[in-house]
Amino acid sequence: MAKITPDDRVLKRGSLPFFWLGDTCWSAFTNMTDAEWQDYIIKRAAQGFNVVQVNALPQWDRCGSTLGLYPFPTQDGLHFTYDGTLNEAYFARAGRMAALAAHYGITLAVAVQWCNYVPGTWAAAKHPENILPAAMVELVVKKICETFSAYDPVFLISGDADFETEQALQRYLWVTRLVQKFAPDAPLAYHLKGWSDALPQELAENAALYLYQSGHNPAYQYTARTLAESFRTRLPQKPVLNSEPCYEQMGYSRLAYGRHRREDCRRILWTSLLSGACAGITYGAHGVWNWYKPGMPENPVSGEGFLQAPLCTDALGLPGAEDFAFARQLCEGWGRWDFTPCPEVLLAYREEIPAARSGVRTVLYLPTAAPLPLADTLSVQKIYFIDLEARKALPAHCLYKAGVLHLEQAPCYRDALLIIEGESPC
Repeated sequence: MAKITPDDRVLKRGSLPFFWLGDTCWSAFTNMTDAEWQDYIIKRAAQGFNVVQVNALPQWDRCGSTLGLYPFPTQDGLHFTYDGTLNEAYFARAGRMAALAAHYGITLAVAVQWCNYVPGTWAAAKHPENILPAAMVELVVKKICETFSAYDPVFLISGDADFETEQALQRYLWVTRLVQKFAPDAPLAYHLKGWSDALPQELAENAALYLYQSGHNPAYQYTARTLAESFRTRLPQKPVLNSEPCYEQMGYSRLAYGRHRREDCRRILWTSLLSGACAGITYGAHGVWNWYKPGMPENPVSGEGFLQAPLCTDALGLPGAEDFAFARQLCEGWGRWDFTPCPEVLLAYREEIPAARSGVRTVLYLPTAAPLPLADTLSVQKIYFIDLEARKALPAHCLYKAGVLHLEQAPCYRDALLIIEGESPC
């Protein structure tokens, strides 16, 4: 399986265009049995997922596990003894899991140093006992590279990271150089904390693509658009994607009342793609990322209080995954998805409705079925809706009047795409 490489605004694998359709299963190596991993990979591959984002080291806010398999000596599975030894069985098994994923055409995006292992980060301040000491950094990074490099991974140097201290920045620069030393051909990226575009230039220069996280706080969902716009204009130019949008059935962060529903996730999906983050998208399901099973030991670290997760077996069947897979099918069916935002086609609702163009195709995401005034600058050769819940095309009707293209309401009750095909540029 060829590695992923940047190609202008999008990605390719080998010589072929590559739409990153990721899933987050951060806790796979500590929480999943071999049989569960196999079932998971087979299901996601059948749905059309081609990337799985995993944490090389135990996720700090994961669910408890009875597997008893960790990379470092531990008495309770939560606190580690850093004495210079590694559990070879842990990494050998992770390598076998990577080989199985590769067999089914799935690339692993492997987080190398989640922020709780790095001094000077927000998570390390909460749980300083698990900061990885400097004396073990090279040993751990080398082992991670040796474990996964044969399977053409993407290495996510950071996880949920901020770079607000010199300590954190220098540690991540060091980890970057180590990965480049031990896995020189692997593409690198940085998984940032929520709602942030604060990727230091020293790190950005090493990235194959820009990742951002619009996250799980309902007050910050607008960042799916604003962060896409920010990274799209950043130099050097690289492909952009939202690597952690709101997860389906995840409780609102900061203990707010509510959960992100399927339609919430779908809105962030299309807002991201059409606002400039067009290299692909990552999905997440609460219960899958942390692999929640009943009867497991309780992890006292609750993160931001995301409410109880559905059982992993139920979460794996949440319907939003198919919405994300459908986005890949559409983009690949169109033949190109290097979307350039074109808000000028809208005469109203420019912040609510993302609009973008690729080739002869202009695509608008309509969160609500309602009449819409559009600029008449487009040469409309074909126009239609796609009902995103039913996943079917519907007729669209419009009328030119006094320099305005009046679009009639979409004949569906939820969100839709409006597709306009014509030669005229935005």
